[in-house]
Amino acid sequence: MAKGEHLNIEAGAKRDVEPDFFFMMNCLMYSRLESGNPSNGDYYDEDVNVYLANLLTSFMNPEYHARSKKYLSRYDTNLFEKIQHSDDVRLKYTIYKTNADFLLISIGIFKNADGLKPTGSNSFLNDNEEIYMGRAKAYYQFAYSYSQSMFRRSTAVTEVLEKLSRGFEQYVEILSHMRGEYFNILDRLGTGDIYHLERSIDKFSTDSELKALQDKFLDLYSAYMKDHNPALKADLQAVVKQIQALDESFRFDIGEIE
Repeated sequence: MAKGEHLNIEAGAKRDVEPDFFFMMNCLMYSRLESGNPSNGDYYDEDVNVYLANLLTSFMNPEYHARSKKYLSRYDTNLFEKIQHSDDVRLKYTIYKTNADFLLISIGIFKNADGLKPTGSNSFLNDNEEIYMGRAKAYYQFAYSYSQSMFRRSTAVTEVLEKLSRGFEQYVEILSHMRGEYFNILDRLGTGDIYHLERSIDKFSTDSELKALQDKFLDLYSAYMKDHNPALKADLQAVVKQIQALDESFRFDIGEIE
């Protein structure tokens, strides 16, 4: 397989963005050496280098964010709900892989691994970084498992996903070094790009959560109208407050229906 074909399969890259790929690969290779994590140290992982360089290149492409945002979930509960309600193995694979990729870049590039605070209030890393590290490793492992079921054989990307899960901390360290020493991807993307990326992810997560709350509201409202149970009234009022926190235009006064 020709190199250009490989890039197209792995990241949807076009010929006109290959210079960015080679820039990323060059910085990545130097970062591996300088951070004490040379390629093929504990196991063969040159394939991971190609994957990471493609992923970093993709993050500079607005089309990648547009394709990816529908699969992203800020919370485990939202992600698991998507998985639970689908029998599509390819969709499950894509959801886990996409979320794992975004967590890897979020931890390694958008926030230094030495415990510095997030770059803004909308950062992916609003909570304990270790939690996100654990989530990302688990997501890569799930993506690896689903890729085996989907492809029915070992493929290049299947092996990479397993290596990313196994050596996640090492790859975060490499990306953190790369960010600090060679480039600031935040500057390359631009403030506006980062803002719109975070807003698009936030909006999708909010829309999913809002829909679930609206469904819950309707169920509780229907049940309450049948017997006016005080316990249901309390639950209904609680859900109303949750909805209003996400949608200020929502208005409901339970006193008006009693």
